[in-house]
Amino acid sequence: MKEIKESRKTRYTRMVLQDSLLELMRKKPIAKITIKELCENADINRTTFYAYYADQYDLLRKIEDETLSWVKEALSNLISQINQTDKYETMKMLEGIFQYFTENSRHLQTLMSEQGDIGFQQQLFTLIYQQCGMSPSTAADTNLNISEDYFIFAVNGSIGLLQHWLKNGINKSAKEMAEIIYDLTFPIR
Repeated sequence: MKEIKESRKTRYTRMVLQDSLLELMRKKPIAKITIKELCENADINRTTFYAYYADQYDLLRKIEDETLSWVKEALSNLISQINQTDKYETMKMLEGIFQYFTENSRHLQTLMSEQGDIGFQQQLFTLIYQQCGMSPSTAADTNLNISEDYFIFAVNGSIGLLQHWLKNGINKSAKEMAEIIYDLTFPIR
């Protein structure tokens, strides 16, 4: 019984610290966020913070890792249900991904903003596109002539489009975003 309370308390503490960091990142870059400020905002003492994280960058990495893990699992589930060999099925997968972005927009608005880590953003879209069958490594096998330059452009362009979408209050539906991304990044299919 005691372990359940500790586990619940640990989950709560981590959640509060994550929320606090993302809230502060909406206002300023992570480099300008101090541990003192982060802990005061979360109403957690510094000793507790250091029991879980080395610094604010470690906390951000953990948030990003959790997000990437979730996206990877969600993609696996979508792929197992969908045969993405045609446009309709790929669109269905992309729509599911954008629905996730809609449902988790509060955190993702920060992670995908200019204040977020571009490396994380690139990892996210590289993962999505590879799972959808678009990557420079698949080009050799399928003769799709996807150059590394094209792939980099598609990933970074998608990041910019997603940032714009999140920044402007999700002014299009998940389906509309899936159609836009598909039309812009999968013209070779």
